[in-house]
This record gives sequence, C-alpha cells and structure tokens, in this order.
Amino acid sequence: MKSIARAILFCLFAASCAAQNKADNPPKPAQSIAELRQQLEKILQDTHTPGMSIAIVHRDGPEWVAGLGKSNVAANQAATDETLFRIGSTSKAFASLSILKLVNEGKLSLQDPVRKLAPEIWFENRWEATDPVRVVDLLEHTTGWDDMHMREYAKNAKGMTLREGLDYDHHSRISRWRPGTRMAYCNSGPPVAAYIVEKITGQRFEDYVTQNFFQPIGMKTATYFEQPSPQLTTLYHPDGKTPYPYWNILLRPAGAINASAKDMAAYVEFYLNRGAVAGTEVMPAAAIDRMETPTSAWPAQEGLKTGYGLSNYTSFYDGFVYHGHDGGVDGGLTDMAYLPEFGVGYSYSINTGNGAAFGKIGDAIRAYVTRGLAKPVVPAAAPLPADAQQYAGWYESASPRNQFMYFIEHLVALQRVRFANGNLLISSLSQIDQPFVPVGGEQFRYLPKKGAPEAVATAILLKPNGEGRFVFIGGTLKRIPTWLAFSEIALVAWFLLAVVSILLYAPFWMIGGCFKRRRRPAERALRIWPLIAVLSLLAFVACTIVAGNDAIQRMGNLTVWSFGLTVTTSIFALASLASAVALWQARRLEIRRTVRWYSIAVTFALLIAAAYLAYWGVIGIRTWS
Repeated sequence: MKSIARAILFCLFAASCAAQNKADNPPKPAQSIAELRQQLEKILQDTHTPGMSIAIVHRDGPEWVAGLGKSNVAANQAATDETLFRIGSTSKAFASLSILKLVNEGKLSLQDPVRKLAPEIWFENRWEATDPVRVVDLLEHTTGWDDMHMREYAKNAKGMTLREGLDYDHHSRISRWRPGTRMAYCNSGPPVAAYIVEKITGQRFEDYVTQNFFQPIGMKTATYFEQPSPQLTTLYHPDGKTPYPYWNILLRPAGAINASAKDMAAYVEFYLNRGAVAGTEVMPAAAIDRMETPTSAWPAQEGLKTGYGLSNYTSFYDGFVYHGHDGGVDGGLTDMAYLPEFGVGYSYSINTGNGAAFGKIGDAIRAYVTRGLAKPVVPAAAPLPADAQQYAGWYESASPRNQFMYFIEHLVALQRVRFANGNLLISSLSQIDQPFVPVGGEQFRYLPKKGAPEAVATAILLKPNGEGRFVFIGGTLKRIPTWLAFSEIALVAWFLLAVVSILLYAPFWMIGGCFKRRRRPAERALRIWPLIAVLSLLAFVACTIVAGNDAIQRMGNLTVWSFGLTVTTSIFALASLASAVALWQARRLEIRRTVRWYSIAVTFALLIAAAYLAYWGVIGIRTWS
C-alpha cells in the first residue's frame, strides 16, 4: 500500500498505482553479483538507508537472494535473506489470485455484481441499475471509488476482522463515475474482494491465502501479521534512524504482508513459471495471463493492452516492458517486477521511505538483470489517425485517485494535446511537447527525448461518448473548451500575483504605520484582512509540510496538525469575506484611487479562491473525521 496519505496531503505520489516509470539514464550495469552488491551497499550508505532485501530470479531458480545492511539500527542487527520486510501494495495480488481460484472452481465470476455477492458491504453507486460495481472493478480499480480517507489509514486495527475494517468508515466507497470506465487506484477495492473470498470459502482470508498460495508457492515465512524482532525488520523515517511503530493497517488485504527475500524469490519464480511451482500447477497459466491483462476500463475495452490488470501492471524502463506491482507503507518500499518473455525478474524492499534510494536501487538492479538482453523491437511509426485533429485541445484529469486533492489536481494537471510532424505531443506544467508515436488505430507509444523508446502502446484516443471526448495518457483526461482552460490559467495567475503582492506590500505599510504622518486609518482594514487571508493560507501549507513523514497519524487523527487545517482554511474564508466587507464599507471613505483598485483586485482574487476551495470541500476540512 503506497504511502497514499502523503500523496493526499502534498499531491506533489507517490503514487499510485499503475504509473509508467521511465529511466532515461540507467546506471552502468554491474557485470556480476559481487559488483551489484557493491553498488547497492554504496547506495544504502550514501542515502542513509538502513537495510534491504533482494531477490533476482530466473525461470529455473534464484540467482541471488540476500539481505543487506541493517534490519535494526539500534541493535546493530544485520538484514538477512530471512528477514521479513513489509511489501505494501504488492500484497494486493493475493486478493486477485484468490478470486481467480474461485472463478476456476466455478464459484463466482469476475462479472458478478458485488451487491449480489456481498449486499451487507456498504458502497454507493448511482449507476448500479445499469453499470453495477463488479468483482473485476474491485481488482482493476475501476469502481470509481475515492481512495481510502485519512481516518481509515490512521486507524490502528490490531485484532480487527476484515468485516470490522470495512465497516469502520465506508464513506470513501462512493462511485464518482460509471464503474468499469475509468481507472483510479483505490485501496478498498481488493479488501472487498477478499471479503467475498471469506464469505464463499468460510475461511479467514489470511488463512485461505496461506493454505492456497503461501505454502504451495514456497513463501514459508510470509504473513499478514506482526512478527517478533529479529524476524521482522524495523521501519525507519528517511533519516534512517528514527523508527516507526508497527502499522496494523485497517484493511490487511490491501497491503499488510511481511515477506523475506526467500519468500519473494519463490513468488517471482511462480510468475515466471506461469503459475507452476516445481512443475506442479498452483494456478493455470491462463490465470496469470489474465492478471497481466486489463479489461474493464475504456482504454482496455478499445484495445490497449498495457495498464493495470488484476493487481498486476505494466511498467517501462530503458525500453523493457515489466509486469508486477510495487508497494509502500510508512518506512517501507517494495518493488516486484519480471520480464515474462526473458524469464527473469526481481524483488527488493527497503526499510525506510527514502524514495531517492529506492529509485537508485531499482535502476541498478534493472541494469543488471537486463544486461546483454536484446531490447524489444519497437514498432514502426504509423500514420496519424484520420480523426486525430479532432482531439487537439486542452484536457483536465478525469480520474482523480484522491478526491480531497482534486482541487489541486484539477488545475495543475491541465494538459494540452496537439499533433505535429506525425506525432501526438502533450504539454503539462512539468514537460513541453512530450512525443507519442502512432502505432496503428488510435494508439500511441511514448518516445522519450533521452533513453530507449517504449516498445508498446501506452496512450490511446478514446471514442467520444455521452460524457465528452477523452484520451488516455498516463491517466484518463477529458477535453475542456479552450476558453475554460485559459480562464483557469488566468485566474490561477491572478490569485498567485495577488498573494505575492500582498506579502510584498505588507512590510511597507506596516513600517509606514509607525509614522504618524503616513498613517491612513481608512485604509487599514483593506490591508489587514487580505494579509490575514494569505497568512492563513500559508499556515495551511505549513501544516501539511510539518506533518511530514508522520502525515498518516497526524492528519488521520485529531491533532494540532489536522485541526490546523480546519482552522486555517476557515480563517482564510472568513478573512476573504471580511476583505470584501471592508471594501464595501470603504466605498464612501477617502481612499487613494490606487489603493482602492488594488484592494478590489486582490479581494476578488481571494473571494474566487475561497469559493473554489469551498466548492471542493476544503474550507473547514476535517481529515480526522
């Protein structure tokens, strides 16, 4: 389970959950395990990462399985190949495997409505009569539900059953669009599927997985529950020294598994052998194929083969196409990926939330496992679709993962699509004219400006429907009128200019107020209220930043940080209104013309911002409830 709470607060991640990672500058590949080990140990040292587990596996068995560094800094305890690391959202695949096993046994179908199988589990879908939430939607993240709320993440659920966890707070399980159309990563979908497994089998989900998957696969020490030290690693803040307490997550099937390097080696080998272990079938090869193939969202329905399948997604590095899943909890990050056609894969975990270290380690491992491998053949460029120019224009995000942060994503994810030189070009705040090459039909492959091109299509122009015109490029985007895009850009620029000018102007009138001849009481309210509004907004940002690496607990419970969000956003709205009142009251007073017009400009900017935040439910937000 990725550290979604941080993504909710900062929106500057992690992520999700079916992202395309592009390593434009891979490191020089190690030529031996000894050399790779040196590279990894240096990364651990340079990034203050205490320890890690690693498994590099081929179809015929493991090449290297090990623990590096420390599993417990204070005890000076070394990590080994038997040390348990938390694998986060990599755990989700066992919900999909369990469902597929029951499908193979004829006990349910992926197309079964969830309401039919588990009517006692609360969710809301206003399209249920025509577009019900199906089992497949739970696993491919196409329910349309919001991701779990902060209160759900912060709950220490030790001893709670899965049903109790699902009943604890269900308000996030509301479909925001028709199920089975758009993909948005949601941590509560797989646990609902796991509950269906419990209901059909009569077994606790964790016991069912242990009996039907952990034991047959050879994951001898994998467990969903806390284990005593030294078997279980300690998780640390990015400083590599400050430990986190054990996180008993509310919905265990979403990300609670602890597994060793040995466990993960067996798990990767299971996929490379297409569901077989030592020649014995644990799952049919067709089930593994199905896990790797998305079907329910619009892009998949229209033929795009890449994306998020059943708890298994495609990712792209240096021209290679991987399958697998990553994951994270506070203080722990994991990646499990494999190349089916080459018969090689890997898994690694670290015991800190240091994203930079995680990325460097992954680059080094991938460079090693792909050394000497021929990159997949890149399909030749095809002509642009005949209707391509009809898709040119401005687009906004249409499948937000976290509804709370959509007020930011709605603006910063604004993108422009155009077509030139036979390519699709997309521009955003972060990059200009990212090129996508047509490969036939309405599909496109990404062409990075550095590094190897992608060998498969990852973007598609979707057929227009009653909801509008959409494209899928890293996410579902909806076209909006050009005038609306320009209006949003202009309003954001206006607001930012107002904020900066208020902060720059404040010291001058404050200093001037110290001199009697420069005091202007009639203008005082016009100056003070906008400043209070801006300072409260800065305090709101400060609360999210200070919450930092403990955001889950600090924002998911009633604390000074979470209450600070409520207070600061409320003050911002009240101060913006007070600015308007002061401006109205000053209409008959002797106010300098420049001050009056300036006050009008900044006040309206603040009022528009307050109305926007109120519309998205940010004013008075209570993340703990």
